[in-house]
Amino acid sequence: MKLAKIKALVKDLSYLAEEAYNAPFRSAVARARREQDDLFMLLIFSEMMGVPNPASYYTLELQPLMLEKFHDWHLRMGMPHSPLDQFRCC
Repeated sequence: MKLAKIKALVKDLSYLAEEAYNAPFRSAVARARREQDDLFMLLIFSEMMGVPNPASYYTLELQPLMLEKFHDWHLRMGMPHSPLDQFRCC
């Protein structure tokens, strides 16, 4: 019984220490991931915006999967309306 309580306490303290160590870096990691996601979205939709994309053959089938995130992406990139002529999301 006491051993189980000690193990639970050690586990809780370990979790607390890990969170305290990772907390300062959480925003930097989130920002880096957001930047990578933005670049990936640009890569996927670049052909539709008139930018030549050498990987368009591979990214074409990803477009339907990423359309639900497209509106948030173009607003984050500073475009008030969809840059795609054939796709209106606003």
